Amino acid sequence: MKEFERKGLLERVDREGATVGASIPETIEVQGEEIALREFVFEIQRRETVPAGERERVDRAKKNLRRERLQRRQRLEEADISYEEGEEIVGSIVGIERALSALENLGATDIEREAKASEAADKKRWMKFLQQALGRDGSSSRGGR
Repeated sequence: MKEFERKGLLERVDREGATVGASIPETIEVQGEEIALREFVFEIQRRETVPAGERERVDRAKKNLRRERLQRRQRLEEADISYEEGEEIVGSIVGIERALSALENLGATDIEREAKASEAADKKRWMKFLQQALGRDGSSSRGGR
């Protein structure tokens, strides 16, 4: 593969909207193991919330998918491969990205994220209360500041 072809393929992988319209691969080989990726993602998405036991499985899957994506990207960058092989790798990377995106956007899977959002809302309410108490909210009956 020529260097400009390699750069073009890497650009496709790095493009912001690369996953738009992309589908999750039916199966994918991760760390030498064949995984029914599409079925796994759809199974997890069907649930309103991910139970604690499944959360660990989802986190492990995301970690493995990220590792596989990185390995495939490195192969695309460094390996002596044909352009056709490069296109296959790009397709698989975009499919992995699509699956990761679907798994990242699951509802109520990240307790830390929920706690941070709750804490931020509490701080916002507290600041609003302090501003009102100190008469700095602009709605003061003392002529406003």
